[in-house]
Amino acid sequence: MIKAVPYQAQVICQNCGATRIFVPRIEDVAKEGSYTPIGCFDVWQLVTTAGCRHCRVTGPHDMTIGCNHFTVRCRNCGFTHFYKFDLEYIGQCPIEE
Repeated sequence: MIKAVPYQAQVICQNCGATRIFVPRIEDVAKEGSYTPIGCFDVWQLVTTAGCRHCRVTGPHDMTIGCNHFTVRCRNCGFTHFYKFDLEYIGQCPIEE
């Protein structure tokens, strides 16, 4: 399961419950593209429908998830939210459903 809100993003294993928490680092609308470099595991490229907090349009968002970075980008306006993995927050910050 994958959850992303302005103050954090989470990748949760539905099998064992292990959770990887990412904290925000950069927000940008000027640069198009991805901030997520290739890391120690395969990078996931996903598309989901969500509401954009910048343009307020509900539409497709590109999600790029690596082992240490997580990027969400609105296809409508280009607003990009970049998160970085932070070991300090593991298991301490639940995101409501």
